[in-house]
Amino acid sequence: MRFGVLGETRAWHDDGTEVMLGGPARRALLALLLARPGEAVPAGRLIEDLYGDPEAGNALQAQVSRLRRAVPVEHTPAGYRVAAAPEDVDAGRFERLADEGRAALRAGDPARAAVLLREGLGLWRGEAFADFPDHPAGARLAERRLAAVEDRIEADLARGEPTGLVAELRELVAAHPLRERARELLMRALRAEGRPAEALAAFAETRQMLADELGADPSPGLAGLHRELLRGGPAAPPAPLTGFVGRDEDLAAVARLLRTARLVTLLGPGGVGKTRLAVEAAAAHPGEVCFVALAPLRDPADLPRAILAALGLPETGLLAPAAADPLARAAAALAERPPLLVIDNCEHLVEAAAGAVWRLLSDCPDLRVLATSREALGITGEHLWPVRPLPGDAAVRLFADRAAAVRPGFIPGDQVRAVCRALDDLPLAIELAAARLRSLDVAALAAGLDDRFALLARGSRAGDARHRTLRAVVVWSWDLLDEPERRVAHRFTAFAGGATAASARAVCGGPGVDAVLESLVDKSLLEVAGGRYRMLETIRAYAVEQPGEDASRAHAEHFLALAQTAAPHLVDEGQPHWLGVLAAEHDNLLAALRWAVRAQAVDIALPLLGSISTYLWIKGVAGAAASLAAELLRLPPRPGLEEEYVACVLVAGGDRDQVHAAARLLTASRSRRYPFLAFRWLLAHAVDGDLGAAFALLTAERDGPHPWSRAAAHMMLGFPELAAGRLEAAEREFAEAAASFGDHWGKAMTLDALAGVAALRGDDARALALTDEALALTEGLGAVEDRADLLCNRGDFQRDPAAARADYEAAAALARRAGSPTYLAAALRGLGDAAFRDGDLAAAGRLYRDALDRFDPAWMKSVGNRVRALTGLGRIAAAEGDPAAACARYLEAVEAGTTVGATFESARGVLALAELALGEGDAEGAARLLGAAAALRGVPVDESDVASSARAVLGDAAYTAAYETGARLSHADALRLAGLHEAAVNRALAVTP
Repeated sequence: MRFGVLGETRAWHDDGTEVMLGGPARRALLALLLARPGEAVPAGRLIEDLYGDPEAGNALQAQVSRLRRAVPVEHTPAGYRVAAAPEDVDAGRFERLADEGRAALRAGDPARAAVLLREGLGLWRGEAFADFPDHPAGARLAERRLAAVEDRIEADLARGEPTGLVAELRELVAAHPLRERARELLMRALRAEGRPAEALAAFAETRQMLADELGADPSPGLAGLHRELLRGGPAAPPAPLTGFVGRDEDLAAVARLLRTARLVTLLGPGGVGKTRLAVEAAAAHPGEVCFVALAPLRDPADLPRAILAALGLPETGLLAPAAADPLARAAAALAERPPLLVIDNCEHLVEAAAGAVWRLLSDCPDLRVLATSREALGITGEHLWPVRPLPGDAAVRLFADRAAAVRPGFIPGDQVRAVCRALDDLPLAIELAAARLRSLDVAALAAGLDDRFALLARGSRAGDARHRTLRAVVVWSWDLLDEPERRVAHRFTAFAGGATAASARAVCGGPGVDAVLESLVDKSLLEVAGGRYRMLETIRAYAVEQPGEDASRAHAEHFLALAQTAAPHLVDEGQPHWLGVLAAEHDNLLAALRWAVRAQAVDIALPLLGSISTYLWIKGVAGAAASLAAELLRLPPRPGLEEEYVACVLVAGGDRDQVHAAARLLTASRSRRYPFLAFRWLLAHAVDGDLGAAFALLTAERDGPHPWSRAAAHMMLGFPELAAGRLEAAEREFAEAAASFGDHWGKAMTLDALAGVAALRGDDARALALTDEALALTEGLGAVEDRADLLCNRGDFQRDPAAARADYEAAAALARRAGSPTYLAAALRGLGDAAFRDGDLAAAGRLYRDALDRFDPAWMKSVGNRVRALTGLGRIAAAEGDPAAACARYLEAVEAGTTVGATFESARGVLALAELALGEGDAEGAARLLGAAAALRGVPVDESDVASSARAVLGDAAYTAAYETGARLSHADALRLAGLHEAAVNRALAVTP
C-alpha cells in the first residue's frame, strides 16, 4: 500500500486503486500516524493532537477502529502505528529524491539533478499534511519543498535553460521576500537572459528590503554576485549544447600556440568546426575571455562597435561626450586588462577584421587574439591553424552522439562510416544528417544523401568540394522539410541575433507554430539556448535564397510595437527592466530599422527610431544607428512625426540648420512622446553659441506637459545657477528635479548635483549620503563610467582617508575597464590627493601629472578634477619651497574653472592663493582673496584654517573689512583680484550666465 501526505491525506492499493478513507477525522488520524512511517505514536499524543481533551480516549478508539477497515493500523505497547516504510509515503520519496538531486547538483551533474528534483516536486498535490495543517512535519516539508524548487532552478540555470525562470523566481521572491537564495537565483536568471541591468536593480531592491526589514546587509554570496555584475565584463563564448568529439590534438595545439603567439587564426571551410574549437580553446584559457561574434554583422563600420559591445562597454557614458573612435575606446579598455579576444566568423568582413585586429594588437602589447575565418587575415605575426574534417572514428562518434539524442539507444553500424565519408567528415553536415534519424533509418539516410549528391555535387571533389558538400547537405535537409517547416524557417531569417519564443511566434506566425519551431530544433535547423532560438549562419544564408514569404515587414512591425511599449517606461520606474529588454533585442531593433530605412517605410522607420532613441542614449550606443538616421533624414518627412524627426537629427548628428530646426520644433511642440529629446538637444548643443535657443527650450520644457521633461529642465536650469554662484537657486532647481524624476537615471544625476551643492556648503555628511543613494540607483543601469564618477565624488566627501582611497581605487578600476581616460584621470587625481595627505609628494606629483595628461579640458565633467589636480601640483610646489611655481599652478587652476563658466570651481584656486598669501605674510590679502572665493562660490568660506589665522593676525574688525571687500566683488573683479589676465577674464564672462 502507498500513502500520500503531500496534499490531502490519501492511500492507494499496490494496483493503483484508491483506498476510501472516510471523513476528515480519519484522514487527520492517518496523517499523524504517517508523520514517522512505521513508528508507533503514543495514544496520549494522538488524543491531544486530535481532540485537545484527555478524556477523548473512546473517540480515538472509535476512529482507529474505522480506519482499520481501510488501512492496516497496528496497536503496540508504545501506541498505534501503520506498517509502512518511508518509501511507501510520498513525503519519504520526495525527501530521498530531493537529497539525490542536491547531491547530483553539487557533483556537477545538473541534468540528472533536474530530472530527480522534478520527479520529487511532482509528488506534491497541495500543502503537506493538509488534513493536519499545524503538524511540525508540514512546516519542515514546506521548507524542504522550497529548497528543492531552488535546487531545481539552479540546475536549470547550470544546464543553460533559463527560459521561464525569471517569472517563476519573481513569484517565489514575492511569496518569500526574505529568502536570499531565491533573490540570488533571480539575479543569475536575469543575467543568463542578458538582462544585467535588471539583475542589478534586483540587488538594489534586495539590499533596501534587508536594511528596512532586518537592519542587515546582503549575504556574501549575494554581494559577490553583485560585484560580478558591476564588473560586467566581456561577453563569454556561447555555451556548447552538445559534447566535444575528436579534437583533442587540435585543442592542445591551439593552447600551445596561444601561449607564444599573439594572433592565432583557425582556418577552414564552413561547417568544419572552427567556432566550436575556438569555444573549447577559450574555455581552457586560464584568463578572462571576450567573444566577438561577427556573423550577424553586414556593415564593416559596425565591427568596432561589436567589439565594444562584446567588452560590455557603451560608446559613451550617460553624460560623457560620444567617442569619436570606438576602436580607440576598445583599445584603451583592452590595454588595461587584456582578455583573450575571440573574433568569430571573420571571412565576410576580412579586411575590416584584419585592420581592427592589427590596431588592437599594436595598441595593446599584452593582448592575444584567437580568430576564426575561411581565409587568413594576412597580418604580420599571424599563426594559422588549419581545422580539418574529423578523423574517421571521431566522425562516427559524433554521428552516434547526435543520433542518440533523437533515437535513444542508437548503436552505429558499418553504414554510419559510409555516411560520414560521403559528408567529407564535416561536423555540421554530420549533425544535420544525424538529426534525421528521428524519422529515417541509416539505410534510407544513406540512400537520400547519395541521390542528393548525385544532383548537387557535380564535378571534381577537389578545391571547394567541402563547401559544396556542406551546401548539398543543407539543401537536402531543407528539401526534407514539410511546407509549414519551410515557411517558418524562411520567415525566421528576418531575425538578427536570434529570437525569444514570443517573438518567433509573432513573426513566423501560422497554426501550430510552437510545434514547428520545436521540430526545426529537432532537425538541427534551429538551436535554442538561454531562452532564445538561433539559426546557424550557414543555414540562414541558404534559407534566405529560397522562395517564400518575406517576413521583414512583420519583423519590423513586431519590434516597432515592442519599442513603442518600452518607450514610456524608459523615463519611469520601469527603466531598468525595459532597458534590459531592449538591450537583449538590440540586433533585432537595428535590423528592423535598417529594413525600414532601405525599404523607405518611413511610417515604421521614424517611429521606431524615436521609440528607441532614449534607449540608445542611455545605453551609450547611439552611434550604431547614426548612419541609418542620416539615411532616414534624406527621405521625405511625414506630418505628425516632428518629434521623431528631432530624434533622427540628434541620433544622426545633423548639420547646424537641422539642429536649430529641431530646437524650434521642440520649443513649439506641446507633445512629448519622447521627453528625453529636449534634454539630449541641450546636452549636445546648448554650448554651440545659441544660448538664446537653449534657454527658450529650457523654459518651454519647464512648463511642458511631461513630468520627466519638467524635471530635466529644472535639473539643467540648476547648473547655470551653480556656475553663477547662486547656490540657493541651484539647490531649489535640483531639489525640484529630484522630487519629480521617476526614473533611476534622472534621479541619480540630480542627487549627484545636490551632493555637489552640499559639499560646497561644507556638509560632507549630506553629500556622502546623497552620493550613496545615487550609486544605488545607477546599479540598476549598469552605468560603469558614471559609477566611476560617483565613486570619485564619494571619495572627495569621505572624512576617512582609507575610505577615500578605496573609493578612488575602485573608480580607477572601473574607468580602466571602461576605457575612459577622463574618469580614470579623475580617479588618479583623487589618488594624488591621498598620496599628498600621506606626505608622499613624489607619488602625488606623478599622479596629478598623469591625470592632467588624460583630461578632456573642454568637457564640463573634467573641469572640477582638472582644477583639483592643478591645485594639488601647486601645493606640492609650495611644500617644496617654491612659492612662485605654486602661484603659477594656482592661477592655472583659476583659469581652468573659467573655460566653461564654472567660476565656482575657480574658487578652489583662489582659496589656495589665499593660503599662499598668508604664508608670505600678507594676511590682509589672504582675507580679501577668501572673500573673492566666497563671491565666486556663492557661499561663505571664512571658517577655514586660513581664515582663522588671518583673523588672528589682523583682528576681527580688520579681517572682516578685508573679507567683505573681496566678497562684494563681481565675478570678473574677483578673478582680477586673484591675478587672472584680462583675456581670460573676458573669456569667462562670455560663457558665464
